[in-house]
This record gives sequence, structure tokens and C-alpha cells, in this order.
Amino acid sequence: MIVDGHVVLASDRVIPREYLEEQAANVHHRLAAHGQDVDRAAITERLLAIHSDHDGDRLVAELDAAGVAGAFLVAADFSHVSPRATPPDELARLHDRVCRRHPGRFRVFWGADPRAGAAGPEEFERTVTEYGFAGLKLYPPAGYSPSDRRLYPYYEICAARGLPVLTHTGPGWAPLDFTFGPPLLVDQAARDFPQVNFVLGHGGVTHVEEASYLCAHRPNVHLDISQFPSMLSADGWVAHLNQLFRSGINHKIVFGTCWPSYRMSTTLPAVLAAFTSDGVFSGVRPSHQRMIMGETLVRLAGDPVAATTPGDHQ
Repeated sequence: MIVDGHVVLASDRVIPREYLEEQAANVHHRLAAHGQDVDRAAITERLLAIHSDHDGDRLVAELDAAGVAGAFLVAADFSHVSPRATPPDELARLHDRVCRRHPGRFRVFWGADPRAGAAGPEEFERTVTEYGFAGLKLYPPAGYSPSDRRLYPYYEICAARGLPVLTHTGPGWAPLDFTFGPPLLVDQAARDFPQVNFVLGHGGVTHVEEASYLCAHRPNVHLDISQFPSMLSADGWVAHLNQLFRSGINHKIVFGTCWPSYRMSTTLPAVLAAFTSDGVFSGVRPSHQRMIMGETLVRLAGDPVAATTPGDHQ
């Protein structure tokens, strides 16, 4: 069974339009540097067209074609840094509709931002109770540390309900602040909330030594390998991941793709076919492979019924 722990609904209602425009500009710059005369407006138009899957139908078709049984949708809160961002309550309703349209295929990590004030934790708990969302999603490049004390009320809810926290690490959308990307920024929160499981998004791809160090020494810190097709490695991502999978922390590693980040250059079945080749898992025990490919994340996310049962939260 393959569970993708990190996918995004390809919609400009989820990702602000100006971020997509900046991504198109970056693609144009790279192509131009290699001597390819491609119209920037055409790249932008194509990228925006890719991000029109508002109901998730195309995403589900891609998951089916790639043999992915289930996936976790990550929904970051950009409402404090982008005037075009969808308000959090509307974003939550959108993801709930997608989950209802495709029953059993998705669970959701819902985005929070410490600048939301006292209403933020209340809204997060409501999404868990009413929609059955699976955990918390943080996007620190939006301007905060994952150990920001204003996030602690969210972590208290996660501790009470057994919900994991998925926090972005590494670089992010071009207009944002990359200084909040290092994994070690989560260390204070992980120490203060030892009963909460933290997952370092992209931790197997950027700041890998730092993320692995945390996973090896903090029982409640894990990492995912999403965005692996674009990682910077002289030996390529296959050799890099194989080395990571032989480093002794496979019980802490979660499979993820960050699909559909690569729709302009490849397909999800092609990505999965390359990933499940012998090279990636060479020398890796089958039991460890199963943990990476879904067992660990399913364990961390727990029982969706239990997570939505109201309890006594302190």
C-alpha cells in the first residue's frame, strides 16, 4: 500500500496567484539561461491552467494511475502574507468538499498561522471536529518559527487529540522569508510537547543532515521526502534517498511527493515508477520499505474517528 504523505490541491484558491506567477518567472529564467527562447506569458498561462483542479478530480485520476491508495492534502495558510490568499475558513470548506467528493482518498493537514490570534486554535479544533482533518500544517517561510509560543495552543489541541504537526522546512514560494526554513527551529516545540509528533516537510531533501540529526535524537520528530524529484544532488535523488534509507532512521521517514509540483515536466506514474525501482530501496528491508511507504504516517495520523471525537482539552 502506498500512501502519499504530502500532496497539494492544484488550485489557485489554495496557492495564491502571485506565487504561481513568481514560479513561472523562475522557470523562464532557467530556460533562458540554457538558451531556450520560451515566452514567459505562455509559461505563466500553462502553470495557471495546471492549477485549476479545484475539485481534485484530476489529482485522484493521477493517484489511481500511479497506484497510490491514499494521500494527505496539505493546506497552508497564506492569508497573512498574500492579499490574494483564500481566507482560512473558506480554505477549510474547500478541502472538506474535496474529501467528501472523493471519500476515503484524502486526509487533510490544515494550515495555521500564529498571527490568527485566539480565534485560530478554535478554528483549527473546529476543522478537526466537524471535518475530521488529520493534523496541523505550518508554513514558517510565511514569517514565523514553528516554536513560536503563539502556536502552543494549537499544539495543546494536537496533544489532546493525538494529531501530528507537519511543518515546512527549506525554501518556499519566492516572495517569502527562507530564514525560517531550517529544521532546528522546531526543536524547542518538540521538547516542550514531547507527546506531539512533528514531521519535517521536505526534511529528506533540504537541510537533510540537520533534519536527520533531529529525527535520530528526538523521539517525536520525523521527516518526509516530498519534492525529491527536484533535490540538489550531484549523484541524483535515487542515490541520495538510498543513502538516507540506510542511515538508521527508517522508522522516522514518511513518503511524499509534493505532487503536482512537477506536472509541467513529468507524470505521477513516472515518478512512482522511478521511486519504486530497485536502486532506491537497494539494501533496505521490506519491513522498512512498508514503514516508509505508508505505515508510519498512518500510525502517526491515528484513527480519524477518534480524532474527531470531542474531548476534554486543557
